[in-house]
Amino acid sequence: MMTDNIQDAYSRRLFLQQGVTLASMMATVPFFVERSAHAMMRPIGSLTTSQAGVPEDRVLVVVQLGGGNDGLNTVIPYGNDEYYRRRPSLGIKSPGKENGALRIQGADGIGLHPNMTGLKELMDEGVASIVQGVGYPNPNRSHFASMDIWHTADTSGKGYGWIGKYFDNTCNGTPEPQGGIAIGNQVPLAMNGSVQAPISFESADAFRWAGQDLHRSLREPYDDITRAGSNQAVKSDTQMDFLMRTSLDAQLASDRIRAAVAKATLVQYPGNRLAQQLKIVSAMIRDEMPTRVYYVSLGGFDTHANQGFQHGNLLSQLSQSLNAFYKDMKAQGNSKRVLTMVFSEFGRRVSQNASGGTDHGTAAPMYLVGDMLRPGLLGTHPSLKDLDNGDLKFNVDFRSIYTAVLQDWMKSPAAAILGQQYQKPNLIRI
Repeated sequence: MMTDNIQDAYSRRLFLQQGVTLASMMATVPFFVERSAHAMMRPIGSLTTSQAGVPEDRVLVVVQLGGGNDGLNTVIPYGNDEYYRRRPSLGIKSPGKENGALRIQGADGIGLHPNMTGLKELMDEGVASIVQGVGYPNPNRSHFASMDIWHTADTSGKGYGWIGKYFDNTCNGTPEPQGGIAIGNQVPLAMNGSVQAPISFESADAFRWAGQDLHRSLREPYDDITRAGSNQAVKSDTQMDFLMRTSLDAQLASDRIRAAVAKATLVQYPGNRLAQQLKIVSAMIRDEMPTRVYYVSLGGFDTHANQGFQHGNLLSQLSQSLNAFYKDMKAQGNSKRVLTMVFSEFGRRVSQNASGGTDHGTAAPMYLVGDMLRPGLLGTHPSLKDLDNGDLKFNVDFRSIYTAVLQDWMKSPAAAILGQQYQKPNLIRI
């Protein structure tokens, strides 16, 4: 018996040292085989423990705006003459004028871009919030560095993702294959933890085992493994047993996701890319997937030149998509359990440039949608005169927003996840 145990331990180490490297090179192996295997390498007793009281029925949807969204032309300070002085051709006109800003209830001199009618409707209904002047100390104007900072919740931009660390603190040391799902062609750093990694796919049809595409003879052996669920001839707690269980988890998730997405939605979604990602998310939520965090993205916000039309089109896509998604959640009866949070890695400079665009800046608004929010325009708009080398000074550290989401919505220890306790805004009502 001892010899068998030694042999199993040795063979598992060999698998982890050599087999995982091979697995990570094969597109035919589910992504989280590698991450799950790495979790098996952790010493006994080093895994995190689950947190009591974590509500598994609450869902967070993160929307990333890649490229640096121009917050000043999204949330318009039309009552401030300095805005028009610094943006003589790019500034959005005041309400009442053609293509003028949309008034925000209870906000004096601040409105929304005229293409943000969908978000304004949600704000008027009391289910959307805008937090003004969000950023972090010593801002980095590099897309990659700043995005890493937002993803890790660390100004060094190093370490695991803040959502990944959330799962590490709640998964009891065992990866949750369906705990987090990212829609897109890249796995966001924010979702990667020391134990947990997300399922990631660009389309539901593509989320399947691709080995049969290489050769039809591979279909039957794979089906034998994944459909059987277990194999009496395989000893438990061996690398073969591990691979079989992991493959089964992947296949079950694939089958369920594709079946959920194939069903008709309760509302009509726009045809843009972000809306189609949120449509996939809505299908999985409606199917009661055990997923607690979904991640989607929309790029193109790096508007250095000819910003007007491009930025307006992107804001239209964002606004329409958020509106359709919330209406879908409402129709499903899920609007009270789904919080949507929208961020970008930085805003743009206060003054327009010579190319009719804006360059990399700092602070910008964040947007949130859900029944659980304190709605409306929150916080103070940054000064347009008291600047940091031509950029806005932030009023709210983005990790404060993360703290409110983690602590008040996800009911998780924010300080343990973010590395310290940040002042928590009064954002979540329930």
